[in-house]
Amino acid sequence: MSSSPSSAHWPSLVGSIWLQTINGPNADFPVYSSQLKEIKGISQVRLNFLASASDVGKVFGWFAGVAALHLPLWAVALTGAAFGLVGYGVQFLFLDSPRLAYWHLFLLTSLAGNGICWINTVCYLLCINNFPSDSRVAVSLATSYLGLSAKFYTTVFETLPRAARARHSTTKVYLLLNAVVPMAVTLVAAPSLRLVEMVKQERNKKRSQAPFLGMFAITLATGACAIIGSVGAKSIGLSTREHMVSFFVLLALPLLIPVVLRVRKSMAKIRETKWENRVHDHDSDGPETTVAVSVVEIEVVEDKREEEEEQRQEAEQQQSSSSSSQEEVGGLRLLRKLDFWLYFFSYMFSGTLGLVFLNNLGQIAESRGLADASTLVSLSSSFGFFGRLLPAFLDYYTAKSGYSLSRTGSMAALMAPMSGAFFLLLHPNHMSLYASTAVVGTCTGAITSVAASATNELFGTKNFGVNHNVVVANIPLGSLCFGYLAAYLYQRGARGGSRCMGAACYRDTFILWGATCALGTALCAALYARSRGSAGRRLPR
Repeated sequence: MSSSPSSAHWPSLVGSIWLQTINGPNADFPVYSSQLKEIKGISQVRLNFLASASDVGKVFGWFAGVAALHLPLWAVALTGAAFGLVGYGVQFLFLDSPRLAYWHLFLLTSLAGNGICWINTVCYLLCINNFPSDSRVAVSLATSYLGLSAKFYTTVFETLPRAARARHSTTKVYLLLNAVVPMAVTLVAAPSLRLVEMVKQERNKKRSQAPFLGMFAITLATGACAIIGSVGAKSIGLSTREHMVSFFVLLALPLLIPVVLRVRKSMAKIRETKWENRVHDHDSDGPETTVAVSVVEIEVVEDKREEEEEQRQEAEQQQSSSSSSQEEVGGLRLLRKLDFWLYFFSYMFSGTLGLVFLNNLGQIAESRGLADASTLVSLSSSFGFFGRLLPAFLDYYTAKSGYSLSRTGSMAALMAPMSGAFFLLLHPNHMSLYASTAVVGTCTGAITSVAASATNELFGTKNFGVNHNVVVANIPLGSLCFGYLAAYLYQRGARGGSRCMGAACYRDTFILWGATCALGTALCAALYARSRGSAGRRLPR
């Protein structure tokens, strides 16, 4: 007999959260990119291509979807972790060797990037299948922790003893962490990576709200802790070690949710057993027994009526949603749709552009005279976390009021401040750099979180897997194009040298990026105008 969904499916969400937290090892690339350029003696252009290698590996992410149809989910996750172990582990072992050529680095980084897709696939499937009534909220909650990956790795790096860090360069230490940490966490989370077969769905919303509210509270506390550590824990009297301990404790705290649910379930069984024993003890008293049995029967009938009513309302909601949704689009028909190209390029000119900016943070910080890029990277990671979490809050509370927000409208609203942040970067002071990084990190995280639901909203669910993989092909394409543009302008500013110092190094790049993001905002606004008839509608109550 299957386990009750009230407690058995929550460990899978906790496992997904832990996997997402470590599933962005490429996010710490800006921290060691400048040192890597010196170690291997490569140009800025080649360094930017290397930063895009992880995105190139995601082109073959559909292999993970095929594997998930035939393998247990824990095996799929371990396969992705193994790709990262090989990709970054070989770089760690042979980084100082001249035999490790540039094309070796590119292929190994692409392999590790493909492994990210395998772990992401597991997390999506767990959230969608184990939380059928709250899949959008569960997916947004889990994927929000992906925004903390850079912060997680920089915190682990700072946790290591100085003697251990002194034995290797910063680049090699980060490569070792990128290789080992995902495999270790995946092994720990593997027992929870399973689909729960439920005898009957948990339909009582009042009972399901409490765990989600608890998870939201833990998530908000984790994000606040990450931002405090990024901006400066010492300024409020919190030592670095105290911040690290609190951050790791908060990451482990979601495990309390399934534990509390299991305890509540055990207590309910104990109370039920005591009640049955009390009724049995009074079995000889006819009238009292009749009253007790009648009360139990009335409660059972009321529970059945509530369940039948909720099933009827859910069926009406699904019928209404399916009747008013967009037509199913797939195959070559997708490429002939104007909406597809508006969506493709608006995503490329916003979310992908933001990822390129974050990949270049190391060089941007160096050109602005910042000695350590890890603070800037941690800041972008922390605000990216809140950006990814924002859709979860909106989905949770708008669903309670009976409305479904338009995903294309949400994306257009997020692109406008992102465009302004690129133009703000033209000011040479450090405050504008930190503020712009926070805005770009937040908007990029939110856009990438919303994108999956936007694909479903525009083109239907039947061919979602293929359609979304076609859409996200803009990431490696945009990463290569915008990354090359930034590297070319940087190299021109260096005037033959390997480094460019000053605000002028990225001035033309920021102007072009800001104008491109403004164009993306216009394209997405046009897409929203075309598709608003099927989005933002009121759900049946």
